[in-house]
Amino acid sequence: MRGGEVSGLGFEFATATRIVFGAGRMAEAPEVIRALGGRRVLIVTGSTPARAAPLREGLDRLGLSTIVFRVEGEPTLEVVREGTATAIAAGCDGVVALGGGSVLDAGKAIAALAANGGDPLDYLEVIGRGRPLTHPSVPLVAIPTTAGTGSEVTRNAVLGAKEERVKASLRSPLMLPRVALVDPDLLAGAPAAVLSSSGLDALSQLIEPFVCSRANPLTDALAREGIRRSARSLRRAVLEELGAPEREDLALASLFGGLCLANAGLGAVHGFAAPAGGMFQAPHGAVCAALLAATLEVNLRAVRARAPEHPVLGRFQEVAALLTGRTEAQAEEGIIWVRELCQALSVPGLGRYGLTRAEVPLLVEKARAASSMKANPLVLTDEELTEIALRSL
Repeated sequence: MRGGEVSGLGFEFATATRIVFGAGRMAEAPEVIRALGGRRVLIVTGSTPARAAPLREGLDRLGLSTIVFRVEGEPTLEVVREGTATAIAAGCDGVVALGGGSVLDAGKAIAALAANGGDPLDYLEVIGRGRPLTHPSVPLVAIPTTAGTGSEVTRNAVLGAKEERVKASLRSPLMLPRVALVDPDLLAGAPAAVLSSSGLDALSQLIEPFVCSRANPLTDALAREGIRRSARSLRRAVLEELGAPEREDLALASLFGGLCLANAGLGAVHGFAAPAGGMFQAPHGAVCAALLAATLEVNLRAVRARAPEHPVLGRFQEVAALLTGRTEAQAEEGIIWVRELCQALSVPGLGRYGLTRAEVPLLVEKARAASSMKANPLVLTDEELTEIALRSL
């Protein structure tokens, strides 16, 4: 980077074949799904399958048969194996994932394995064999009902492995959904705790790509707009009113965050989140929320100490301006804004989910090896990573 811009510019940008966004667009889902050409559709849902009833009725009217597969909690290897077996046994030639980030990740993994065969561990990063997928996924439509992960436009699925106490990604450009259908109205009625954790996950997925080592002009533009929308609506949506403007802002922030992380990268927040979620069965969004302020502060201090001419310092200041709405805001004021937001939303520390001081060294060891850590603005020392973990308890 030079002067806040990328030097020797070169990048790629990939996303879902089609993105459909807007309030009320869920009504178009049956026709969107039929256009992909399948006749038998696996609908992956969360813990309330009845939510998919209108979609099933719409598909039935169009002559498509459906089978529902329920995902409770975050997806594991066992869940994906079961879902893949269900899809293959039923002869499904299409998959629809309707739910939060866990459901979307499960749907993406099932669609990929149904087309490629084998076991998740054949392809999984870190704990698996890491083989590349060779066939495009079964046509997949991703429909988020929360606003956090942006999984509807990413090329990976995060899966939990209980025995290894870790989460790892199944990752390939061939996993990108054919259609991402994002209807902000699907957020109506979402519990405050879900809005909070998912919204802070989205915010971290906008900030981290903006300050990461792989930022590019396309993701920068999306990150700036997403941060601005999240900053003006997240607190109000959780604590006051989840009206149409707030729903739209949160849905766009999540979508833009997914586009940013898939095409730039993340950083230490998500470097910690994957192993923490596997070690303590903690919800991903809540883990990111607990880590965000401490990670930003340690990163800022480390860059100033070891790379004082690094252009990312200007980006930290720009983040502060976007969050506070004041162009003259300093980088520290952005961190204070994040910390105060987390306090206002009653974000719990990682200790709530079982992390103890004694287990911090193991968490640091696993975080250092996480793929997300590779795009952090600079390499953090074990002492700095330990500080982040301890301050996030």
